[in-house]
Amino acid sequence: MLMICLTTGSAFAQGTGPDLKNSTPEDRAKFQTGTMVTKLKLDSTQADKVRAINLNYAYKFQSVLKSDDGRFSKVRQIMKLQEAKDQELKPVFTEAQFKQYQDIEQAMKNQLMQRAKKAN
Repeated sequence: MLMICLTTGSAFAQGTGPDLKNSTPEDRAKFQTGTMVTKLKLDSTQADKVRAINLNYAYKFQSVLKSDDGRFSKVRQIMKLQEAKDQELKPVFTEAQFKQYQDIEQAMKNQLMQRAKKAN
């Protein structure tokens, strides 16, 4: 469940991205940013801002993952971080880009939940 939440935190990290367990925050942020630039057609100014936000939150997610907190506590923390990240990203995107970002994020969450159900 924790990896599902982290992955939805990086909903754009689908496909051939870094192995979440063995990647650095820098690797994850770089991959997320590249994917967002491509899928959302970000301009260079947007890409620079998104890169900084993704790196900041990649470090925050890493801190949660490395903590001794229980699984549910980590999930709650990651969900709060993702909400904060979304709010930081919102003014960087156009309205259409943010809608597309939310749609992609929701589709990824749905996929991951289906995978989790099949794994059980």
